[in-house]
Amino acid sequence: MTVAGEDLATPAAQGVARDGLLVAMRPRQWSKNLLLYAGILFAAELDEPGKWIQATAAFVAYCLASSAAYLVNDVRDAAHDRLHPLKRNRPVANGTVRPALAVGVAALLATLALAIVAPLGWGSIAYLGGFLALQGAYSVGLRGLALVDVMAISALFVIRAAAGAEAVDVRISPWLIVCTALLALFLALAKRRGELVAGGDDAQSRQVLAGYSPELLDQLVSIVAACTIVAYSLYTFEARDGSALMATIPFVVFGLFRYLQLMHREDLGEEPENVLLSDVPILATVAAWAVTAALILALL
Repeated sequence: MTVAGEDLATPAAQGVARDGLLVAMRPRQWSKNLLLYAGILFAAELDEPGKWIQATAAFVAYCLASSAAYLVNDVRDAAHDRLHPLKRNRPVANGTVRPALAVGVAALLATLALAIVAPLGWGSIAYLGGFLALQGAYSVGLRGLALVDVMAISALFVIRAAAGAEAVDVRISPWLIVCTALLALFLALAKRRGELVAGGDDAQSRQVLAGYSPELLDQLVSIVAACTIVAYSLYTFEARDGSALMATIPFVVFGLFRYLQLMHREDLGEEPENVLLSDVPILATVAAWAVTAALILALL
């Protein structure tokens, strides 16, 4: 048996496969799971070490579960990925990681994730089970249905937010859940727009893109951006001493405006996680929002 032209029995080939697995697990995507800490932040429970431990356990579990889903997706998408100028370099598509190995590791990661959240209670187990089930449904069929695909992605983020609150046993505002869903929907639509604009092999490899057009996506992105601002504003009105938390609204508005600017000026919407992790103005805005919100909630 070989990997990328080398015998799997050799240490060098094993090292290549190991490195390939790590890449296929998408550690850069783990930043999405920071949403698991939202419950602590918005409940102002920052001074309770026990809740930090619980939230961190949930964060680790969802990182493992996310990686399991990425591995399964890469196995399913390998044939299409080989036709894409960038995705053909993914470890499963280029032969660095065998499909059987990827599926086996995915099963192990999912099992470990469930074992980690088990001490947090049945609610946490149910949320993670729903997360894995929805990931599976998305991979099998939902991602091929226009509009349903982006709504499924949004639902995955809602589960993360709700699971974070469940893990630390705090109430999270319904408006904040709505805002999370809308923000995730905004990024998912922007990603579809980037994929459609890219055209070529990517458009051929994603049948779901046939259900969209640049004009439709531009309208949907604008609508969802506006709804996100409204939902977040309603959250600040409902929160304790909302007049103080309203000071964070400009950060949300600027962050969305900046992303729209990048999406239209530089066509960066295809990989939103790269934009969120690399654009200095957006990073500074997120940091300023987090610090301001934490201070306000802690001092109220």
